[in-house]
Amino acid sequence: MIVPMKKVSLVVMEKDRDASLEKLREAGVLHLEKRNVRSDGLTKLLDRKAKAETALGILRSYPAEKKAGTAPQGVFSSGDRDEAPPDLVSRVLELGDEKKALQEQLLANAKERSRIEKWGNFDPRAFAEFAQKGIVLIPYELSLKGYESLPEGLIVLGQDKTTVRVLSVGKEIPGESPWALPERSLAETDALIADIRDKLADIEKQLPALALRKASLEGERETLLQQIEFETARAGMETVENVPAEFTVSWITGFVPQEDLGVLKRAAAENGWALMADDPEEWDQVPTKLKNNRLVSLIYPLTDFLETLPGYNEVDISGWFLLFFCIFFGMIFGDAGYGVLLMLIGIIVAAKTAKKGVPAGIKMLLLLSFSNLAWGVLTCTWFGMDTALLPDFLKRISLPLISGAVAAQSPEAKAIVDQNLMIFCFSLALAQLSVGHIIGIIRNIKSPKFLGELGSLGMLAGMFNVVLALVVSNDYRRIPFLPLSLYLIGGGFLLSFVFANYAGNIGRSILESFKNIIPVVLGIANVFSDIMSYIRLWAVGLAGASISSTVNTLAGPLLGNFLIFLGIILLVFGHGLNLILNVLSVLVHGVRLNTLEFSSHVGLAWSGMAYKPFVKTDKGSSR
Repeated sequence: MIVPMKKVSLVVMEKDRDASLEKLREAGVLHLEKRNVRSDGLTKLLDRKAKAETALGILRSYPAEKKAGTAPQGVFSSGDRDEAPPDLVSRVLELGDEKKALQEQLLANAKERSRIEKWGNFDPRAFAEFAQKGIVLIPYELSLKGYESLPEGLIVLGQDKTTVRVLSVGKEIPGESPWALPERSLAETDALIADIRDKLADIEKQLPALALRKASLEGERETLLQQIEFETARAGMETVENVPAEFTVSWITGFVPQEDLGVLKRAAAENGWALMADDPEEWDQVPTKLKNNRLVSLIYPLTDFLETLPGYNEVDISGWFLLFFCIFFGMIFGDAGYGVLLMLIGIIVAAKTAKKGVPAGIKMLLLLSFSNLAWGVLTCTWFGMDTALLPDFLKRISLPLISGAVAAQSPEAKAIVDQNLMIFCFSLALAQLSVGHIIGIIRNIKSPKFLGELGSLGMLAGMFNVVLALVVSNDYRRIPFLPLSLYLIGGGFLLSFVFANYAGNIGRSILESFKNIIPVVLGIANVFSDIMSYIRLWAVGLAGASISSTVNTLAGPLLGNFLIFLGIILLVFGHGLNLILNVLSVLVHGVRLNTLEFSSHVGLAWSGMAYKPFVKTDKGSSR
């Protein structure tokens, strides 16, 4: 659920501003209201942070040296390996800039070498010396055709398939541009390139050694982040002007969870602050804090990765998200063998991290692998193997309506199983999307607007039967209540048209619907497409099963002879690739059904801003 918030304002004496902010940070419950502020101190801190992050970016591409004594002499002494000296960032940036400059020089000289190498090793200064003696030599690179059309008298120095290198004595060749003399000879260019490469090699030795102190730089970055947060809060505090200095006060506003308001009140009483708390206004950008039980909280690693959070005035669907995502995961992976593998990985990692606390992501993996295993058992799918090769007890524990063992008996049986799977996908759509509108009905039960949600629910139920009639069966008489579904669609549309935009006045609600008549009418088609969208669960699962079967077919002949190792490699690679593709499919399709189709029927825009209290962490000092 979404934790209720209070908007609070704190008034402190201006002379105690910094000390009050430190105390406020120790309380660690206030989310500061976002403000655009400026100060010289903030500018300097942001500049330091940018430089520290740039230095970290340079060092992250280098693995830290692990062997003692690998650091080049002069990089750092043995006593400061765990320290972050003031010049560490500047040293890394200096090396980074030097490396970039040297790389540019290397590229330019390599290009110049390529241009002059065909002329051989000569001293370009000799041309000037000859000119002082009255002998003017002008170099040219001519095409074969251009050279043949010129009169004799040119000194030919070399020739290849397309170009002739010549010297003209005393005068320029009309219509031709002289070849640009280099600044240095080929040998000097080679020496310069070698010197640049030596310098780059030296830098490449120093940076891995400095990478030993990445942790120190990361700690410095965390310290700077806290200092920036502190300075932002300090600069954002408004001050009463035109009063004596001893009576000048400042104030700051933010949001605190209602359950933690007592903590802030105690801090205010202990430090002599004036505090005012009230409910947020509609226009306030209120942060969202979620609070759910341990099971529902397993979805947080995924939503954090996706950076999706409901707005403060929206609804928390974490529980429903987790439930249906588990089902989607099992259907998309669709293989009990994969489920066993994922479960073993989860168990091994959980056992290794048990003392420190099993990460929430591993707990979620165990839950998802169980869903995958369950679906694979029901459909009798084990590593894409032919069901004829599976033990009989695996066939017996499968569900005949959707079992691959039943589908393998005949084409007619396969058609029936496929039809059942499609019906299940559409039924899953009806169930999940109905939950969305039921949530809307409950939220608006005290307003006629709930009738609009009821109408949408009717359209959904009616369209479900239409989908079954059009997609699953060509004989509409096999679909129950089809005539009734048409009434549900029509009646539901009417209710939605009248009450969907209700805000205290039915006339205005109808007028608003007329203003958006095209989207409102297209809403019927959207319901159809949303239900149809769930067929992707069956289609993607079928694609994964086909890949598994193909891999087994290719590797099978290799397992019975001396090429068995090649067959094993093919099996591992093929099924490994399929696992990766399944993960991508879950992220694309399983997440989409929750964050798009389901969320649109709930009326959820994922517009939330995470609750981040003003708090001092252990990662760095505050000032």
